[in-house]
Amino acid sequence: MASAAGAGKSLFQGLRKFLKKPWEITGPCASPEYRSALPGALEYREKCPATVRDDRDKAIVPTSDPETVYDIKYFVRDRRRNRPPVRRTLLRKPDLERYMAAKQFDPTKDFPVPYVNTAVEEDYDAVGGGYQK
Repeated sequence: MASAAGAGKSLFQGLRKFLKKPWEITGPCASPEYRSALPGALEYREKCPATVRDDRDKAIVPTSDPETVYDIKYFVRDRRRNRPPVRRTLLRKPDLERYMAAKQFDPTKDFPVPYVNTAVEEDYDAVGGGYQK
């Protein structure tokens, strides 16, 4: 029984050399010098900041003047929202009556000038009505 388990294990180890995960076939993981950047379970965060008790192992928090720190908020740099406010005018009836009394209507200035303002002259004496025969 033990020999069958050993044979199965050695067969599995042999197949493991030839059967690779798709990301190990090409790319940076395929190199024999590749080493995974993920730390092991015992290497990762040996001292957790919440479990540090004494002053010599206190976490160092970087600080700086607020004027020298770059503001990463988007809405501060968004130029579409940095427009002057829209000016709104509230018109009341006395204001409109005063505007209409001051308004002078002139048909020659208030209406647009027509595009064609001259008649087209046609030559009725043309031979063949203007077409050559």
